[in-house]
Amino acid sequence: MKKKLGFFFLLPLIAGAQTMSIEEYEPKSTLVVPEHHVTRAKYPFIDIHSHQNGLMPPERLDQLVRDMDALNLRILVNLSGGTGERLKNAVANMKGRYPDRFVLFCTPDYSGIDDPGWGERAAAQLEKDVRNGAQGLKIFKNLGLTLKGSDGERIPVDDPRFDPLWAMAGKLRIPVLIHTGEPAPFFQPHDRFNERWLELKEIPSRARPPDRYPSWETIMGEQRRVFRKHPDTVFINAHLGWLGGNLAELGRQLDEMPNVHVDIAAVLAELGRQPRFARQWFIRYQDRVLFGKDTWAPTEYHTYFRVLETADEYFDYYRKRHAFWKMCGLELPDEVLKKVYYKNALRLVPGSNAAGFPE
Repeated sequence: MKKKLGFFFLLPLIAGAQTMSIEEYEPKSTLVVPEHHVTRAKYPFIDIHSHQNGLMPPERLDQLVRDMDALNLRILVNLSGGTGERLKNAVANMKGRYPDRFVLFCTPDYSGIDDPGWGERAAAQLEKDVRNGAQGLKIFKNLGLTLKGSDGERIPVDDPRFDPLWAMAGKLRIPVLIHTGEPAPFFQPHDRFNERWLELKEIPSRARPPDRYPSWETIMGEQRRVFRKHPDTVFINAHLGWLGGNLAELGRQLDEMPNVHVDIAAVLAELGRQPRFARQWFIRYQDRVLFGKDTWAPTEYHTYFRVLETADEYFDYYRKRHAFWKMCGLELPDEVLKKVYYKNALRLVPGSNAAGFPE
């Protein structure tokens, strides 16, 4: 009788477990280990990968700077500067109020891309945008994924129409920060083996099925051909080139192409689950990696600081759908940390004010 009563007593609990969705499952770790919560970076840093409204009103700009100060964020690079008059106005707004706290990158205008001479006109516009205050060129992921010509065909990343643009960036000695493709799992079947299953379930539009998109290997191959074809142009490959889960291959590519650098924006979860190898990799490629965050959310920077600066074990990432696993710290050496935080960016981005950064 006792066994039967016990069974019936457990039925509601069993039923509750069966009806709970995987999205609701958030177990709390019982592990007790040393913790070092870092809310302010050890050194002043440059965020090479951010997106802001360059025309934001003064009160919002002031709040942005206050948030930056709290994080020890000395210079923020706004990749969404636009081109032409929009860029001029954004530069006047952001750098006019805070001359040394912001850097703006411009973006190409793809209007008339099928017209003869588009590449030369785009290069001339880039030169004009740099005269108007742009300090780099940003290429968004629509190139290679969704940008199409008038014939409805996808325009590949290595389309020769872009050659004058890449060459002009090299001539002007400005970096090209390029986001190509998406994480490889987005292109893979959305099944039980897919590591980003939860994210694709929550946001189905992120899937890149083969009947609508080229393969991940195709797009990334196009990107690498651009890097090789323009060795005099400095490229910053956003998001570790989506190779944060294969750092050995990323290192091989960096060895092959000395004009290429990478940022760590939105791929911290890849580094935090392989702390020993990632630490070795950062030390080896310390001159090629730049700090970036992407989405503006000040408290999320704390996880970046904790992964890069501490030796903490088994702590939460800030977004479950990106990483259902835990993070561990890399505890990077100070000199490596300084390069990732600011020295590499100061070297690559012309006109950056080095005041306020330690030697």
